[in-house]
Amino acid sequence: MTVDLTAVVPENSRGRGVFRYYDAADCAFFVAEPSIQPELWHRYLNGAREVYQRFGVEHALEYESVVDGRSTSLFFVALDAGGDIVAGVRIQGPYAAAQQAHALVEWAGHPGADKLTRMIDDRIPEGVVEAKGAWVARDAPNRADLSAAISRTALHAARIRGARYGFATVASFTAGRHQSCGAVPAEGIAAVPYPDERYQTVPLWWDTRSYPAFADESQRSLIQAEQQALGLPAPRPLGNPCASLRTAEDRRGYGR
Repeated sequence: MTVDLTAVVPENSRGRGVFRYYDAADCAFFVAEPSIQPELWHRYLNGAREVYQRFGVEHALEYESVVDGRSTSLFFVALDAGGDIVAGVRIQGPYAAAQQAHALVEWAGHPGADKLTRMIDDRIPEGVVEAKGAWVARDAPNRADLSAAISRTALHAARIRGARYGFATVASFTAGRHQSCGAVPAEGIAAVPYPDERYQTVPLWWDTRSYPAFADESQRSLIQAEQQALGLPAPRPLGNPCASLRTAEDRRGYGR
């Protein structure tokens, strides 16, 4: 079923400042700045808080710090055919310095913190955005597809904001899903117990130039279709993306 955009978007959230596209699960994705679409923003936060509370990690959302929207440059929400928000994520950046990255809070006092700082600093000149507060509704029938769609937003957000790199920290058991969407684990950075000891969290990078070498073919097609729907120009041709970019030399500016 195709979502009727005019039916599911709040009256004060139609039109200006909103990017739109459909994902593989036939949900309507909306992309906006919190100040431009405040109702959608607060609906995203309410959904995030409900999911994070269910897992007992509400503190990781840092609701009081982010609710005003000033630390968020973009947010993505997925609406189903009934108009319910069933997934979302917020984006910080592009950063001017590594110290702005939330990941450094997570790695503070742990091995790898200095290396992660250098890794972010090295990429700052070409642009880094960080995905935070990702969630998917537990009862969504298409949960796996929505989770992949949320992963793809790291690439979309980077391109919308004129950055080369998307960045996120994720639970280690979800890393494979993100890798299928083009993410590469940050090499040499040990996992940390965040937001608590039940989780091992790892940092991932998405490179808007070389992700096709690492993404599954089905995900590459979806990334390209969604970016076309967002009005983003086709990325620079990569020649043979599935061979040469897998070398250690080419990974140096990606996962290393």
